[in-house]
Amino acid sequence: MQRREFLKLAGASAAGTVLFAGCTIPQSDLLLQSPALLPEDLLAGYDQWFASVCRQCPAGCGIIVRVMDGRAKKIDGNPVHPLNLGRSCARGQAGVQALYHPDRAPQPLSASGPRGLGRFNRASWEDAGRELMARLRAAQAQPDSVVLVTEPLHGHLGMVVERFVGAYGAQHLTYETLERAPVRAAVKRVFNQDRLPDFDIANAAYVLSFGADFLSTWLSPTQYNREYGLFRQGEAGGQRRPRGTLVQVEPRLSSTGANADAWVPVRPGAEGLLALSIAQVIVSDGLGDRNAAQRMFPTPGALDPFRPDRVASATGVPAERVVQLARDFAARRPALAIGGDSAAAHTNGTLNLTAIFALNYLVGSVGVQGGVRFNPPLPLRELPQTATATSFRDWRAFVERLRTGQPRPVSLLLVHQANPVYGLPTAVGLAGALANVPFIISFSSFVDDTAAYADLVIPDHTYLESWGDYVPDPGPGYPVIGFQQPVVQPFVGSIQFGDLLLRAAQELGGSVAQALPWKSMKEALQASAAELQRLNRGSVRETTPQRFWNAALQRGGWWDAQATVPGAPPAAPQVPTQPAPATFDGDAQQYPLHLLPFPSNALYDGSLAHLPLLQALDDPISTITWATWVEVNPQTAHDLGLIGDQESDVVAVESPFGAVEAVVFVSPSVPPDVVAMPMGQGHRTFTRYATGRGANPLTLVGAREDAETGALAWASTRVRLRKIGRRVRVPIMQGNVSPIQEASWIQIAGPEKA
Repeated sequence: MQRREFLKLAGASAAGTVLFAGCTIPQSDLLLQSPALLPEDLLAGYDQWFASVCRQCPAGCGIIVRVMDGRAKKIDGNPVHPLNLGRSCARGQAGVQALYHPDRAPQPLSASGPRGLGRFNRASWEDAGRELMARLRAAQAQPDSVVLVTEPLHGHLGMVVERFVGAYGAQHLTYETLERAPVRAAVKRVFNQDRLPDFDIANAAYVLSFGADFLSTWLSPTQYNREYGLFRQGEAGGQRRPRGTLVQVEPRLSSTGANADAWVPVRPGAEGLLALSIAQVIVSDGLGDRNAAQRMFPTPGALDPFRPDRVASATGVPAERVVQLARDFAARRPALAIGGDSAAAHTNGTLNLTAIFALNYLVGSVGVQGGVRFNPPLPLRELPQTATATSFRDWRAFVERLRTGQPRPVSLLLVHQANPVYGLPTAVGLAGALANVPFIISFSSFVDDTAAYADLVIPDHTYLESWGDYVPDPGPGYPVIGFQQPVVQPFVGSIQFGDLLLRAAQELGGSVAQALPWKSMKEALQASAAELQRLNRGSVRETTPQRFWNAALQRGGWWDAQATVPGAPPAAPQVPTQPAPATFDGDAQQYPLHLLPFPSNALYDGSLAHLPLLQALDDPISTITWATWVEVNPQTAHDLGLIGDQESDVVAVESPFGAVEAVVFVSPSVPPDVVAMPMGQGHRTFTRYATGRGANPLTLVGAREDAETGALAWASTRVRLRKIGRRVRVPIMQGNVSPIQEASWIQIAGPEKA
């Protein structure tokens, strides 16, 4: 059929519909494009741009979303948001796929099989609402038997949740796979700050980074990538200066290490020891601030045990290299020392970061441009402005409560956008303990590993369909709040979690209703916007609350660049000079290799594994996609007889707690006694794109904790590699690999669902 004949027939039909059943427009598309469901301000055929906040990772960048005919088409960075100034990352770009994902929970779901299998039937909103309220009312006599698990929250949703659980009497737990507790604890100890500081990379002349992969996943990577460009070009603040120097100290070469001037491999867990050795050279050679040195190390000779020649074997860094690092760090000012990720993931993680952050005092880089600058609080005093997570230590105690029923059994477990079944080590035993909970309700948009154990799923909106806000932590050195608005009508039958809590509070009545006076999250946001309007300062100044509200939505939020932290920086603290060495699970003779899991540049901690755009994004170091691999040093591979090329050996990675299979990637990016594996894959249930694909290295990790904060020490396990007699073609972005060969690899990596 010719195109002209096709169009003639189509136009002759009553509604101009496609004639062939195979080309029928899906009913959901017709509903979405229906004028009754389109926004009131829609102009057909014209694209519109809405400012909002990205929620794909904890950074909280400002975004603008292109919408045409009621559909979100493209996400870009908001050019006026002070955190990212128009930049965006691949994770943020993939937000549209989360919105229109084919495996989103379409409406409430009721379990139809054993827990953990993810089998559900559709349920009505009336039945779901009655079930939720009946369970909440039944537990009011013993409210502490109700436990609400969420992602780390702050801002207005954090305020609503805090008020709800406080008035009801429930327990609130928060979960994040990559805990920030050691970073927060070290910041509090060293700088006496409750909020994370602004590490001013753009204006630094020399950056010494201990494990912080700030160009990939650490804290606020889009902001740091933008600043790194200025740092490299010497153009921060519009002034020309020499190109900055970056030195990356870490056991595995990360994306940041690959972009550094120098990579310094260090033994896992010895980062703090190396920082003290650098401090010893600076102090003994008189290269740093003498007053700060006196406060940090008041005991004469306290740093003598950390002379480079005395700790070289423990750190793995030659003494002459340490001396050079110390002298360069002290000479190239402003110099900045940062630490995180692998440096924080040990049993001595907080101690490591304490010694690392304290180096900034020795070179006068605290409270100054190009150093560590502090973030003031928002002028909204009742709003939670930091998102702290329940420690791994407390999660172990909670699992024990589920197992034993002491001090009181859990009668109702509510879970919102958290996946502890996937992220907690298998050794903790959460999945088995959930059998003792009479009823579980999940508010996840997708049936993930934890939602698969729910009796009822009430799906939440995605962030592109919701009202909300975000307070960046760390911020840019002054108060910022980003306003999140729905850019499209809801795509499926979901409900905003905050609105659901507000409705439940009104139905429960009494003190719960009194604690939550708002009818919706939008109303709560507008109340705070009215407070900001009365300040008459910052990026938005209007004469009425409504005009302020409209202007703030147009800009994507409110910030005040003039409201920096006043006064002199806090005095240097005393630094512990008896650091505890890192301890590891697994006998060194049986398990000779240190396992170093690392956050995936694309999939982050696994929460984004359901998005095919990110599954197909090749890793910056290995260029592997859609798979799990284990990075092995060439010498180790030679000793074990392993091949890691486009056709590579598959090995069993074994720890005292389990084993997984992964393909070998031979690379000098790890030392001979270290192997590294990316996080993100290995989901038992998480949409068609992630289920049964690859392996989760956290299943190999034991239950060791950071000694001070109780955070999971996810880099404290030893492993061994065992050949299993199979080789596969690796899905690598080098050379030519056919789709058939890629498919065969996917089947091997995830035989349950290719």
